[in-house]
Amino acid sequence: MADTLFTNVRILDGSGSTAPYGGSVLVRGNRIREVSRSAAPPTAAGGGTATVIDGAGATLMPGMVEAHTHFSWNDAADLASIQTMPLEEHVLWSAKVARSYLHAGFTSCLGAACAKPRLDVVIRNAIEKGQIPGPRYLAASQEITVPGGLGDEMPPHLPFPDFSFGQVVNGAEDMRRVVRMFLKYGVDSVKLNLSGDNFVPGADAKTTWMTDAEVAAAQEEVRMRGKRIIVHARSCASVKQALHHGIRLIYHASFTDEEALDMLEAARDEVFVAPGIGILYALLWEAERWGVSHAKAVEMGYEEEWAAACESLKAMHKRGVRVLPGGDYGFAFNPHLANARDLDLFVRHLGFTPMEAIRSCTLYGGQVMMRPDDLGLVKEGYLADLLLVDGDPLADVRILRDGRRILAVMKDGVFAKAPPLAGERPLGRMLERTA
Repeated sequence: MADTLFTNVRILDGSGSTAPYGGSVLVRGNRIREVSRSAAPPTAAGGGTATVIDGAGATLMPGMVEAHTHFSWNDAADLASIQTMPLEEHVLWSAKVARSYLHAGFTSCLGAACAKPRLDVVIRNAIEKGQIPGPRYLAASQEITVPGGLGDEMPPHLPFPDFSFGQVVNGAEDMRRVVRMFLKYGVDSVKLNLSGDNFVPGADAKTTWMTDAEVAAAQEEVRMRGKRIIVHARSCASVKQALHHGIRLIYHASFTDEEALDMLEAARDEVFVAPGIGILYALLWEAERWGVSHAKAVEMGYEEEWAAACESLKAMHKRGVRVLPGGDYGFAFNPHLANARDLDLFVRHLGFTPMEAIRSCTLYGGQVMMRPDDLGLVKEGYLADLLLVDGDPLADVRILRDGRRILAVMKDGVFAKAPPLAGERPLGRMLERTA
């Protein structure tokens, strides 16, 4: 494999501690071989050839990480319409979404639940085998819930598991059975719905549904296999429950109190929170076409949850808890490929600087993907997952939402989205040549 040399780029290394600087980056194989601040770029070893990309001042940064991904959510307006998509079409849909995420600059994604038992595993395996293009991926189970909880879509007159969006368990031993099934299938993460959600009648976001015995049974099984539990936890009690059981990846965490915040802070070197605030924003202000007016969203409790989530997440950020973007994209009112708007919401509503927001999906992204030593930074020896961006994301993080501004995407040292040639973009030269 020939080297790739990025020259005349503005390097945003993803650490959050280093200001961007002009320089060059040499990629060899699937790794970053050299990062130079010099105007004179590094050269290919032994006088070999390199594909040279003149960035004309564009920003070179790590690939983004989406920490709460649902490839199989099919941009429908409700859970039932996602679950009832036929399996064959669902596989093709998920493969299409995986490719689109990679082209949008998400070079790694962490699955947060799939709509059918093996969908995530099948897509992950196909990506790893090179059968389909897609990000680095950690596969999740379906959501596991309890009767009446979030994900229990089973009609009373049709008491069959296949009619439910999530896998419904009843008691600790039933939990063991279902968790063992997913571990047999080869998932990386098992998803538990500890709390409710405001669109579930009688099971709103402040409710907590699983018993400690059920959670403990799941955690015991997962630990034996070296995997991890991820949780839907909007209520304060569910956040504490997750932390009590040693669960280190918490989705939402909208409602907290001082005790919960103290617990999060005490575990800040181990725990991650991916709030998924984009869907709260969408339900409040962008869902009227799908039957949820602003007044309806307020009535359902989303205005209260939005306010609580903003305060909770501001407090977590100040306490050094790692808060990551991503979450619940794939609904009609919160569609796929709007994901990077979380960065803008972090800046406008959660007290993040643009640099902190980008760090949350680069440095922290590598950590949540369990690859802290070779993923998430523009650094020598790290994996060559890189974005070339037209403009300065620190001046306006919203440009990362615009696919036209993502000039090139590299994953594992190979271009998933090749840079434009000279004259194909107004910013300046973008040349490919051999040195």
